[in-house]
Amino acid sequence: MASGGSAIRGSRVGAGPMGEQDHGVQADRIQVHYWCVNGHVSSPYFLATVEADDIPTLIDCPNCGVPAGQNRDAPPDTGKQEPYKTHLAYVKERRTPEEAEALLEEALGNLRARRTRALAEFSKESK
Repeated sequence: MASGGSAIRGSRVGAGPMGEQDHGVQADRIQVHYWCVNGHVSSPYFLATVEADDIPTLIDCPNCGVPAGQNRDAPPDTGKQEPYKTHLAYVKERRTPEEAEALLEEALGNLRARRTRALAEFSKESK
């Protein structure tokens, strides 16, 4: 019995030979190892023709984000890390409490004026 399907299930016309692994030519490369203070190791590849001066001495550790260096025995110090600040913390740094109070009073005054106008317009329409 002849059918219109392919004799090899899962293949299509023009797919080429099965199992061929030709993905192009891979360029020569070198692997550089970086260690962070937390013990993580990262090993990115660089093009072999890159000058040694162009390879970074420090990178950010992809696992924890602290600096990572090429010396396994003496990884770079993390330094002082500033804690996460909220938007409100930054605003409080820029303004004194007196300025904040004045801005709040101005905003509340604008809000009250809008509500008064809206109430007056609603009263006119309902009559």
